[in-house]
Amino acid sequence: MAKTTISIDPVNRIEGHLKVEVVVDGGEVKDARCSGQLFRGFELMLLGRDPRDAALLVQRVCGVCPVAHATASALALDAAFGLDGIPDNGRLMRNLIFGSNYIQSHLLHFYHLAALDFVDVSAAADYEGLDDRLASLRSFIGRGELAPYMPRYEGDYRLSKALNQQAASHYVQALEARRIAHEMCAIFGGKMPHQVGIVVGGCTENPTADKVGAFLSKLEWLRRFIDQVWLPDVLAVAEAYSDYFAVGAGPKRWFSYGGFDLETETKDLLKRKRFFPAGIVGADLKLAAMDTGQIAEYVKHSWYEDATSGRKPAEGETAPAPEKASGYSWLKAPRYAGDAYEVGPLARTLVAYAAGDAAVKKQVDGLLSRFNARPEALFSVLGRHASRVLEAQRLVDAMSSWAMQLKPGEPVCDWREAPESGAGMGVTEAPRGGVGHWCEITNHTLSRYQLVVPTTWNASPRDDDGKPGPIEQALIGAKVRDAANPFEIVRIIRSFDPCLACSVHMLTPNGGEIGRCRAT
Repeated sequence: MAKTTISIDPVNRIEGHLKVEVVVDGGEVKDARCSGQLFRGFELMLLGRDPRDAALLVQRVCGVCPVAHATASALALDAAFGLDGIPDNGRLMRNLIFGSNYIQSHLLHFYHLAALDFVDVSAAADYEGLDDRLASLRSFIGRGELAPYMPRYEGDYRLSKALNQQAASHYVQALEARRIAHEMCAIFGGKMPHQVGIVVGGCTENPTADKVGAFLSKLEWLRRFIDQVWLPDVLAVAEAYSDYFAVGAGPKRWFSYGGFDLETETKDLLKRKRFFPAGIVGADLKLAAMDTGQIAEYVKHSWYEDATSGRKPAEGETAPAPEKASGYSWLKAPRYAGDAYEVGPLARTLVAYAAGDAAVKKQVDGLLSRFNARPEALFSVLGRHASRVLEAQRLVDAMSSWAMQLKPGEPVCDWREAPESGAGMGVTEAPRGGVGHWCEITNHTLSRYQLVVPTTWNASPRDDDGKPGPIEQALIGAKVRDAANPFEIVRIIRSFDPCLACSVHMLTPNGGEIGRCRAT
């Protein structure tokens, strides 16, 4: 294959608008650039607001993972308000709301975004006498047509016809699973998306025996789906595409802030006891402590003023520079100790594995033995997919325990008025990886607010030293058979589950004005 540039704009079946350009020479990617195409202005919209608004408003950054932003915001506000912990009921309900959204998001990614890279829907649609779910799928896509699943890049589809049909049936069943996860979120969060339960100081809902029972009933349904449907589907894909255990490694550096508080008295979030442990690991899987003081954001190749480059998030500014010649993305380039780090389910799994978590080691070692593989096989496209379903299994078990710890009639929130001044950092783990919110309060209102979201890490552009971001690094070296059908490229990209919605929002194809609104 002669040297050529492949532009995919937009990458579909992800959240938001991502443009990717790769240079292919001799059938191998030699260079890659990820570009977030629209501007996110939440940091500016929040200025001057009552701090208590933030945990509700920031959820509008993304309708898929709004609870991650509510949780990070609430943690930052807990610190800024000077709280010494929150009531156990509030902590537990925060975890249950968040966990429900986690499972929904992971289901969405595998079945409705990424699995179609490996499942041949045209073969699945050619069926006779299959179950009602496939019939409803055929009805949904229209007689004789496969939109929105077609057109597509034509890949090397390897699943048998029976497995393709089974996966298509599970695609529809997973819609039901996501609905149930949403309903669980609404039990303690009031509604979904954009729940209203998580606030500074705890949670707004009061648990009852009936609500706990309803939650556990739905959770058990999801447990069966994960164990009996989702995990077997992931294993079937892994068996058919085992070469993808060696594709898309990325920078081979990972970190986790830790997530799902098991106590709240420890003010340092990175030292707080959490279900997901905090830490950083490299390819040697040796655990090191995480230090948020090592994080800085660079903007040489982002459409922001150069004067803001290299700042720590707590000191960051959002200063758009859309005409900057050296920029190619609206995402900044966050770096830890000067290096690009991957975040997400794989990062959490590797950190927990390195930390000696018994449940994680049992899951991971079992997976590796099934494929006669070493831990390095996890540094891959399939490693990311496997990490999500294994994480969902562990989270369901934990949520069952947390729900049983709720105590009806006891406090749920430490209600406070907004302080005159304060500052706080809220870091946790969104479904797609580490998310951080930093805030400052002056004269009872927000005077600074900064977000560093998972896809800002994973889909970041080059930094000031020219170092590529994690997805860019994962693409470089990839083999591409056919420049007209670069299915290998999108398989790698989607394994990260990028969410550009956390960075960008709305456009029209011709750049026209959609409408105007005034926020009051």
